[in-house]
Amino acid sequence: MAKAFFVTGTDTEVGKTFVTRALMRAAKEAGKQVLGYKPVASGCELIHGELKNEDALTLQAESSIPLPYAMHNPYTFAPAIAPHIAAEQAGEPIALPCIADGLARLKETAADWIFVEGAGGWRLPLGQGHFLSDWVKKEHLPVILVVGARLGCINHALLSLEAIRHDGLVVAGWVLNRVDAHMSHYEENAATLKQLISAPFLGEVPRLTEGEAETAESFIDLAPLLK
Repeated sequence: MAKAFFVTGTDTEVGKTFVTRALMRAAKEAGKQVLGYKPVASGCELIHGELKNEDALTLQAESSIPLPYAMHNPYTFAPAIAPHIAAEQAGEPIALPCIADGLARLKETAADWIFVEGAGGWRLPLGQGHFLSDWVKKEHLPVILVVGARLGCINHALLSLEAIRHDGLVVAGWVLNRVDAHMSHYEENAATLKQLISAPFLGEVPRLTEGEAETAESFIDLAPLLK
């Protein structure tokens, strides 16, 4: 059965999809059959009569096995707002069992690894008192943390790690993604993060131009995940 990793971020807009795609590509280069799963996505567009999310489409395109879009992204909401608010507006409550069933179906395929991308940060509210992290905890998924290198990232990273471990989950690794090309004292902050984060380091992705983005997987080291 496929092994699943949950990819979360220190905040929104820290490059979770960008890094997840790089992880998927690196895994394929290592000989793994991979699938991407985005349980909940807001900010979707109507494409051929079906709501689809750009991030989920990226994961679908990078997947080794062709599957219908809905298997990659069961909950889609048009407004680019917090999912629990979008779900309330749409009258479509987000049910954890539905998310779990979606992952279970992907595990029944020939995939070796499944990369599950969250939304926002670790404590993403889904409504009705539930968080996406509640589901991750129930599934016992190892977590990969994407740290967006920008002002405040050290605090965000350490608090996220503390919350993940408080939930009893394993931090399988972390990736430093330079989202702010003009971050003051980047090298010093990166060194501090590497010193303070006691989890496998999977790579440091520099600020890449649009043309260079296709090379992001070259900065990923999957060795800790292959053990």
